[in-house]
Amino acid sequence: MSDKDASLESLRDMIKDIRFAMFTTRSHRAHHAGHLHSRPMTTQKVGVDEGTLWFFMSRKGDPVADIAADPVVNVNYADPDKDTYVSVSGTARVVNDPAKVRALWNKAVEAWFPKGPDDPDVALVAVDIGHAHYWDIKENKLVQLLAMTKAVIVGGVPRLGESVEVPVR
Repeated sequence: MSDKDASLESLRDMIKDIRFAMFTTRSHRAHHAGHLHSRPMTTQKVGVDEGTLWFFMSRKGDPVADIAADPVVNVNYADPDKDTYVSVSGTARVVNDPAKVRALWNKAVEAWFPKGPDDPDVALVAVDIGHAHYWDIKENKLVQLLAMTKAVIVGGVPRLGESVEVPVR
């Protein structure tokens, strides 16, 4: 397994159970032009082999229009209970692939698109991961508190867990 494959596998393992991510685009609307806009989205699949995140969105919604205007996006994941935080930067695109839509389709998606996978409003969005950065803290809460207290008393920055840059492309 290459370093890239191992990094993508670690990334997948960290985010696979996080139900919602904050999906950030640059707004295209005139009165908000250029502003960053985040909204909660559910990742449908983390494609380890291809370095891609998959989402379903409404073709009529602002995120799809934002992506058409500027495809550079950021997707953030947080699992405070496990002290895991992930930031993914990449390039988003709408994928017109009915077979892929059906392959990723599930009952949760149907709540948003009750007409099913053939609904013309369904947009399958792929985010090709360019870069990821994660923070994964393995120490328990007591060890974290002691390390922070020590840093306050003696100075310095507490060293907790790992902060890893994952260049993908």
